[in-house]
Amino acid sequence: MYDEDDLSLLDAGVELESPLDHIKPLTAESEVVKPDPELMLALLENPQSQQRMLAARAFCDIQDQRAIPHLIRLLTDNCPLVRVSAAYAIGRNPSQNAVEPLITQLKRDFNGYVRKGIVWALGNCRDRRSLVPLTDALRTDISAVRLWAASALAQMAGVSYEAVVGAIPALIEALVQDPIAAVRSNSAWTIGQLCKELPSNVVYATAIDALIQAFAEDKDLGVREDAKASLLGVGDPRGLQLIETLEQEGWF
Repeated sequence: MYDEDDLSLLDAGVELESPLDHIKPLTAESEVVKPDPELMLALLENPQSQQRMLAARAFCDIQDQRAIPHLIRLLTDNCPLVRVSAAYAIGRNPSQNAVEPLITQLKRDFNGYVRKGIVWALGNCRDRRSLVPLTDALRTDISAVRLWAASALAQMAGVSYEAVVGAIPALIEALVQDPIAAVRSNSAWTIGQLCKELPSNVVYATAIDALIQAFAEDKDLGVREDAKASLLGVGDPRGLQLIETLEQEGWF
């Protein structure tokens, strides 16, 4: 869907970062004075793009459902900085009403930064409708978006068993085949999270096999470590036995 030329839209030094690296979590005990929601709601309609952007960013710190219709509208703003800010804000104020607009914009937005924010927001919305666009992004988008799509799919654990099962094939494919180590690492982590929600069936066994393969064969140490951490987190006997055997042999 998108070719690697889209990477020109991203800073190579930060393209694999997560939005969570820059957006601090909301805490009830926060001592930081938050923006005035009434003022920020008004600024979302400001004719100046800079003001709209700042207002949208404010809703990364403010939880207020009144902002949702405005943020949805800003997903199609002419300014990409406004669009990406709106996507992040929706991720902090997830809404079922935002899912379809997010999916639509993900399909058509040319800007890699915006698509990154959208996949993060789609994950946070925890909606079954997000499964297909997130797996498509993991398979076809630029590396930066694939990285976040892999992480966002972990949220399917809070959606349904069917959503978990639907996410596993794309994650296994990415873990085994993606050329970017960071994407493989995130896929390994997400598979581990989803396996905790699965019974011991064929899907579970296939996912564990993929983690074992990555742990034993991936050329990147970080990927192997993440696969190992997932196996340990799931507590699968086969994975635990392999880890013990390889460590006794001084494999690392």
